[in-house]
Amino acid sequence: MSAYRGRRVLVVGGLGFIGANVTAALMARGASVTIVTPSRARHRDAAIECETGGARVLEDDVRDRDAMAAAVRGQSVVFNLAGQSGAVQSMDDPWTDLDVNCRGMLSLVEAMRAENRDAKVVFTGSRLAYGRVGDVPVAEAHQTDPLCLHAVHKLAAEEYLRLYSRLFGIRYAVARITNPYGPGQPPGRTAYGIVNRLIQLAVCNETLTIYGSGCQRRDNVYIDDVVEALLRLGDADSSGVYNVGTGIGTSIADVARTIVDLAGGGRIESVEWPSLAGQIETGDFVADVSRIRDELGWHPSVSLGDGLQRTIAYLRAHVAP
Repeated sequence: MSAYRGRRVLVVGGLGFIGANVTAALMARGASVTIVTPSRARHRDAAIECETGGARVLEDDVRDRDAMAAAVRGQSVVFNLAGQSGAVQSMDDPWTDLDVNCRGMLSLVEAMRAENRDAKVVFTGSRLAYGRVGDVPVAEAHQTDPLCLHAVHKLAAEEYLRLYSRLFGIRYAVARITNPYGPGQPPGRTAYGIVNRLIQLAVCNETLTIYGSGCQRRDNVYIDDVVEALLRLGDADSSGVYNVGTGIGTSIADVARTIVDLAGGGRIESVEWPSLAGQIETGDFVADVSRIRDELGWHPSVSLGDGLQRTIAYLRAHVAP
């Protein structure tokens, strides 16, 4: 990915789980990186490490139009990785999810319309946009049918990009990511990232709680593969929506059992579905990733077993007591 060497790249949300990994990869490839984070104090050590490596860190909010106008000037690629996550959380607090995910994207594309129409935007969408789809791999052309407000707001953000592309020529790509996992997710985050959360519990020899039978299959994709896909989307001439996953489904129960075996700790407990979580549960989901494979040559390179082992080793070295 030498194509990023010397290019100016903005990473909004560049110290979060996906953002921190994207930032590290861009810096390793020689890009001139600017990071936008809403709270430097929350990510103090990561911010210092990035600045030591040559990145610029701005403490700004994606919803601040003036701040975004200044941040996008002169950038070649803009990664919008900021956002409020969590399906259930979006139903409990719809206003914050709406404000961050919709107003944040609108603020960003308005800034680009005014200050920089040449940069390409890469946005992290969600597999939740598809809703309940059954056990057949889902392609991008599949009808969307969101079951929670988080998915509705993610789709609205995609529509902002589509409209601003049509009216003002802003180039964009949306990565509808399945279930990312791997090093870098803060231990206290429980609203999303079930695989990482299960690993954290197993490493600490605690109870891994599974709703219902855990038979629903998920397409779990390792963070390094996600980063590679995002960087390819940022550099490519193509645009539109791309699934980013593995094309392989594994039940949550099987993932939990594998984690317990690999970590040598933890115990699995099945509980009844909470009412709201059960209502918005999507069931099986496996992505058809043929578009990004055929157009950009991307394919996942880290197997689930290898990815789980890497994440367990990282947590033991950096997080576990």
